[in-house]
Amino acid sequence: MIKRTSHPWIRATTALLTACLVLSGSVTRSVGAQPDKNDVRIQEVEVALSTAGPVVLLKAGSKAIPVFGDQTVAGSIHAALSKQKLPRPLSHDLMRAILQAYDGKVVQVVVTLKGATFYGALTIEVAGNSKVFDSRSSDAIALAIHFAAPIWVSRELLEKSGKPLEKEDPPGTQRL
Repeated sequence: MIKRTSHPWIRATTALLTACLVLSGSVTRSVGAQPDKNDVRIQEVEVALSTAGPVVLLKAGSKAIPVFGDQTVAGSIHAALSKQKLPRPLSHDLMRAILQAYDGKVVQVVVTLKGATFYGALTIEVAGNSKVFDSRSSDAIALAIHFAAPIWVSRELLEKSGKPLEKEDPPGTQRL
């Protein structure tokens, strides 16, 4: 349970966050809007270890988009997926606790690809105001999982970057 306090710095931080959200302008995708007809909702997220390091698999239909990340983010995603309670909170656990303390939540994540880099557009809602934040895709995915928020990709991204799902794990891969 999160205990609410009335420390002046907490009130000031809350006021600043709310003001930023209100004054930030339009969002890329409005909260509650129907997804674009070319968007695909990710149906399953999985973390695997490969010879190249941890990889997050964004699965939709018969394809999976591999998103490589660091061990900490992969561990956070794995813990959230498996409902594990870690002995100490990781950054994503902390962000979730902070947002929930102020009645905030992650509404959705949109993953895009620019060049060879995946980006995450993280939509946050606090006090009825929403804002889209640029994020590393792996961090956005972790927060989406912590809040059970939908993750979206374009159909084009799924077709171009998605790999066909294999019945068996490829050599050098270990599922967590």
